[in-house]
Amino acid sequence: MARILICDDAVFMRMTIRDILKGAGHEVVGEAEGVEEAAGLYKKLKPDLVTMDILMKQPGVKGVEKIKEINPKAKIIIVSVLNEQEAEVVDAVRAGADGIVTKPIKREVLIGEVERVLNK
Repeated sequence: MARILICDDAVFMRMTIRDILKGAGHEVVGEAEGVEEAAGLYKKLKPDLVTMDILMKQPGVKGVEKIKEINPKAKIIIVSVLNEQEAEVVDAVRAGADGIVTKPIKREVLIGEVERVLNK
């Protein structure tokens, strides 16, 4: 199974994503509250995949850009309330995000998107 880094400024969302991923047999190798921390952990931990909240103090699109600078082949799934964050999601996809999961997160959707992106 995959080694995954979670980036979200909300503790509850990190916990929700962690529980879903662990329940599906994945290993959560790290959690970050913001973009800079996520980039540092990505460099250190070299995860197979990153989940990145789109709206934090520093926008998630910046996190996508920073991680793609470290590794252009990095696999990143954006987590978003799509209706409210459409422009930010488009920017993240342009920056190289590989997938999108909308909030509220549904277990089967997250696991399906993780598998799709990993097998891309």
